[in-house]
Amino acid sequence: MTTSNEAANRPAVVIDAGTSSTKFGFSGNVEPNYIMPTVVGLDTHNLAKTTSARSSTPSLKDLDYLIGDEALANTKKYSIHHPITDGQVNNWDLMDKYWQHCVFKYLRCDPEDHYFLLTEPPLNSPENREYTAEIMFETFNVAGLYIAVNSVLALAAANPMTGQGTDFLTGTVVDSGEGSTHVIPVVDGYVIGSSVKTLPFAGKDVSQFILNLLKERGEPLPYEAHEVARVVKEKHCYTCSDIAKEFNKHHLQPEKYCQHLNGKTSRGKDFSIDLGYERFLAPEMFFNPDIYTSDWSTPLPEVIDDAITTSPIDTRRALYKNIVLSGGTTLFKDFGRRIGRDLKNRVKERMSKQVRQTESQEIEVNVESHHMQRFAVWFGGSVLASTNNFVKSVHTKADYEEYGPSICRMNALFRN
Repeated sequence: MTTSNEAANRPAVVIDAGTSSTKFGFSGNVEPNYIMPTVVGLDTHNLAKTTSARSSTPSLKDLDYLIGDEALANTKKYSIHHPITDGQVNNWDLMDKYWQHCVFKYLRCDPEDHYFLLTEPPLNSPENREYTAEIMFETFNVAGLYIAVNSVLALAAANPMTGQGTDFLTGTVVDSGEGSTHVIPVVDGYVIGSSVKTLPFAGKDVSQFILNLLKERGEPLPYEAHEVARVVKEKHCYTCSDIAKEFNKHHLQPEKYCQHLNGKTSRGKDFSIDLGYERFLAPEMFFNPDIYTSDWSTPLPEVIDDAITTSPIDTRRALYKNIVLSGGTTLFKDFGRRIGRDLKNRVKERMSKQVRQTESQEIEVNVESHHMQRFAVWFGGSVLASTNNFVKSVHTKADYEEYGPSICRMNALFRN
């Protein structure tokens, strides 16, 4: 059995499981070793048998499943299941299977020899942490486990430690992935739970919006239309500064601003479509939600402002000064610049009404975009899991055996 000292000398395993994709690899690396869809493919024939008559003893049929791209490439034999919905685990048995393939098939490591760092969404329930601890310690027999809030790791990725205490873990994180969008104020590594805000749309809704616009215009879409919409979202969309001016430019000079997209789907089928207004309308739903839904009308900059103004008053300047973007849906061109402009205008307008011009002190608003934005959470975990503080904060196997899974309800803050 590996001792704690031996595990501390080996790189930790960092797993960031999201709604759309999971990033996993060893700490100390700049990018994850693997990035794959968070899906599990179960054999449809065996699944029907096991659901009709469950057996208490595991069989070889229980091992007949695939994850990620392999599962998506074999949909004729395997039914596709999503263990995570809107950032939350909805099926722990499937999550267990997914982790097993990540660790044993891809990373090819013995979990007894490594500490593990897993990520969780903001306001995750203590019961979910206990379920995670039970799986990791009972099934995988890991040497140690630390569960970190993804927004804290995103701050660590944008502001690497410089030896200044926990100042680098203070800021506002705008995290938007495939399944959820959150605005999370963090002070000294602690999430201000009462001020966390959520938007009811994220990356999957952007893709659906693009798909709806293409269908309304009558574009010849293939059977895998969602794949085409995702390509448009990831490679051809951008954030405009003024929606009216952008409409006018496309209307007057369509040959200059409209594009033509040719490509192939995952099944090898060719497609050819024209791209127009959807290129800038898709990201615009974060700033003018009315164009997408009538159920939500608050733009993202206003949500960020509300999250900060409901935080403790002595933390607000620091939260405005360090706004960090995280997640694939924040990668649109000029997305951070638009947030910064709209937020500054909103803050200036409010300040001019509340205090006299001579007495007001300007509030610095800074939106941080960086090259690790797509993998911000995983990279932050990789950085922190490489420090001595991680070794001091991790819950070891001995701790679990003595106190049980309840030890993972709380995770000690990293101290520099």
